[in-house]
Amino acid sequence: MVYAGQIITANMWNRLQPVPYLARASASLTKTDTTYTDIPGASVPITTTAANAVYVVEAVFDCVVGGVAASNRMLGRIVTDGTAEDGFAIHQMVQLDRDTVATMARGTFAAAGAHTIKLQGALSAAAGSGTFQIYTQVKVTVYEVP
Repeated sequence: MVYAGQIITANMWNRLQPVPYLARASASLTKTDTTYTDIPGASVPITTTAANAVYVVEAVFDCVVGGVAASNRMLGRIVTDGTAEDGFAIHQMVQLDRDTVATMARGTFAAAGAHTIKLQGALSAAAGSGTFQIYTQVKVTVYEVP
């Protein structure tokens, strides 16, 4: 917050502009189990200069069903500083196909400094197989206020 009569510094001006980050998977990830695994390359390192910076995440998962399991789902999730965000990108594994599914998140970095937002994938049950392909992407926009 800026107060009347306050001198605005260059660092305060720098924080007025939202900062976008983008990462795309560098390799595919094939899953046959329920253990969440990092999707290679789908990770964004972020450094904030002030506490309470707001982040908005848009995640797109490129899902390929390699082994049908009609009641099973491919699950993509966003993980911020080691904590899973609410919500999933869900792809039902009812047929051999390829689809793009998405999820979003919004939150606040309580402290200034280094942060990481990454994507992980798993199956809802250990049946069939699903691959998160290299077109899986994550976009993060960080808003800091003076």
